[in-house]
Amino acid sequence: MLEYWRRVRVENEMLYLFLRSPVAQIAALIALLSILGALFAPLVAPTNPYDLASFDLLDSFLPPAWTPDGDARFLIGTDDQGRDLLSSILYGTRLSLVVGLSSVVFAAILGISLGLAAGYFGGRFDAIVMRIADVQLALPAILTALLIDGLARGVLPREQHEDLQLVVLTVAIGLSLWVNFARTARASTFVERNKEYVQAAEIMGLHPVRIMVIGILPNILGPLMVIGTIDLAVAILLEATLSFLGVGVPPNTPSLGTLIRIGTEYIFSGEWWIVIFPSMTLIIMIVSINILGDFFRAVLNPRLR
Repeated sequence: MLEYWRRVRVENEMLYLFLRSPVAQIAALIALLSILGALFAPLVAPTNPYDLASFDLLDSFLPPAWTPDGDARFLIGTDDQGRDLLSSILYGTRLSLVVGLSSVVFAAILGISLGLAAGYFGGRFDAIVMRIADVQLALPAILTALLIDGLARGVLPREQHEDLQLVVLTVAIGLSLWVNFARTARASTFVERNKEYVQAAEIMGLHPVRIMVIGILPNILGPLMVIGTIDLAVAILLEATLSFLGVGVPPNTPSLGTLIRIGTEYIFSGEWWIVIFPSMTLIIMIVSINILGDFFRAVLNPRLR
């Protein structure tokens, strides 16, 4: 009962602080608009960039509609293939959010499971998990994702590369982000496992998995939620980086990373809009998610206020 009222107090305090923080409100609004735009992209986008019949190469490199040479059909211009840039950005944002959320969910499940087990059982299992985490922390996340993506391309048959590219990309990014979840879950479990409710559950003979999932996990979700929010921005940036390098989504798939890569090839010839608008979309989305992550961290840790 005391734990229930503590959670209610935290939720009320979070809402109170959110209503008093214009920056957090703006960040939440931008994140919400990004999610809604991604979900309803087929309804909002003027054209479907995946449909070859919806664009024409003769419309390539058209500037934004408000410029002298612009076309009213394309609000912010077209890319090198004649696709409407606004539609490509909406679908690209959708792809980035799907890959980012899927990667973070995968990383959270893997990291929290290993962290809970390492913190609860300790001993050799804890040492093995933490040494693996230490080795991975020595490598940048982008290098880990590139390594896993390269291994998957070498193992999978060539004809399945394009079909499984999004799955491989999601797993690669997820495996590069699980460490923070594992370390935080392990440290929090070390604190919780010595409390009376855990000892009482052990005396009652409950299975360790049930104790960890039902007893310990709900009490350590606060810091894990903060990590999940921040890692979502990291996952979106990793997806865009891998796509920019040509090892993410297929080259003909409109994503923020591929649009930025295409735009950099033509920026010095005057087609600035191809790189500017996708870059601004990516930056605004990542900054808004990071602001929300900092807000949650400040709320859940009063010493940071």
